Amino acid sequence: MENLKDLIEKNHLTLSTLVVFTRAENVIHRREMETIKKSNLTPTQFGVLEALYNKGDLRICELIEKILTTSGNITVVIKNLEKDGYIIRSSDPDDKRSCIISITDKGKKIIEDVFPEHINNINCIFNVLTDEEKITLKTILKKFKKLQNQ
Repeated sequence: MENLKDLIEKNHLTLSTLVVFTRAENVIHRREMETIKKSNLTPTQFGVLEALYNKGDLRICELIEKILTTSGNITVVIKNLEKDGYIIRSSDPDDKRSCIISITDKGKKIIEDVFPEHINNINCIFNVLTDEEKITLKTILKKFKKLQNQ
């Protein structure tokens, strides 16, 4: 069996790539959350409101898919957003077991207040890259989708 030091040395590029990627992701995520925190919304609440604002009324299963969250978490998020008056729930006329989630005027207002600053913040984060580098990065990162099917 290889000793650990040799194994690390042989895989140095892969390991250091992971470290650099993880550190970058942490910095990006932390900076991205700055504007969301100012709105007193959680990232998931912000995601729900943004999805409803941009996509219109959605079923809970569609929201889960759009904002990449779990069904257990979304139930609490929906309940809290409804309690705060940002969304309303109504029965799905096509499936009585399902609900349609709609954004209220109050929900639209908070997204309209926060989203421009959020977009500006994201632009500031990614301004370290040229447009060409952004395209290259997207192309590279899309390759990791293949791992989902393995």
